[in-house]
Amino acid sequence: MFNNLSVIGVGLMGGSIACKAREQGLAKHIVGVGYPAQALNLQRAESLGVVDQVSYFGGTAEEVLAQSDCVIIAVPVGSIEQIFLELKGVWNPDAVYSDVGSTKGSVIQSARNVFGDVPDNFVPVHPIAGAENSGVDAAQLDLFAGKRVIFTPTENSSANALLQLRIFWEKLGARVSTMAIEHHDAVLAATSHLPHVLAFSLVRLLDKKDSHDEIFKYAAGGFKDFTRIASSDPSMWLDICMNNKDEIIPLIRQINDELEEVAQFLIKGDSESVFKTFSTAKSARQRFLDQCD
Repeated sequence: MFNNLSVIGVGLMGGSIACKAREQGLAKHIVGVGYPAQALNLQRAESLGVVDQVSYFGGTAEEVLAQSDCVIIAVPVGSIEQIFLELKGVWNPDAVYSDVGSTKGSVIQSARNVFGDVPDNFVPVHPIAGAENSGVDAAQLDLFAGKRVIFTPTENSSANALLQLRIFWEKLGARVSTMAIEHHDAVLAATSHLPHVLAFSLVRLLDKKDSHDEIFKYAAGGFKDFTRIASSDPSMWLDICMNNKDEIIPLIRQINDELEEVAQFLIKGDSESVFKTFSTAKSARQRFLDQCD
């Protein structure tokens, strides 16, 4: 499908893209691109066969990227503007470009900051897939199998770039959907970003208690399930939260209101309202599970 695929950032997401692209024969040559400070991870990616070669900004990356016909940016959203600056001088109008960032409004703004407008051959993309581990050793061949990937094209997105990337992602095993940029950021704030904030906050709360060792020692499976995502990369989630804070902050305030309402039910001994709250939530979650089937 592509002669030269360059993946900037070969961690969980970038590594998984490269692995599956290789298995599916989607590129003749795959290059992992990054900065010299990321040399150990990139060299690991090459030794594992995730990529065919590695290349560094300030070295051979510019030449490699100029010859690529597909470039996937798989770095934290807070780093994307710097990557656009690196790409600006070697941007190939005949190639297709995309990203995997969890916030799309910030990515679009970064593109405008660097290019003046979003290049028509860049398509913002967000795969709804992931894991709490990071780095190329966390890469999974079937990370995207059956998972949704959301395209958030701009008004000037090239039909050819959209088509090529749709085919690419479908061959990676994903189900492609399309959303408006603002709607994407609002939906993901509710379904992904807020849950991560809650998990991090709960674990931090319990860790501050004098009996934290005993709390964690006797925590059951429910605690482990609920807090799994608190093992996620703090740097990545810092970037996501700072870049989508306008959507996340109102949700934090709303969940505070929900918790205070339950606290008041308990204070008043209003068991009927507590039961209704739990039952409503259980029914809502079942609707979610039914949609997943």
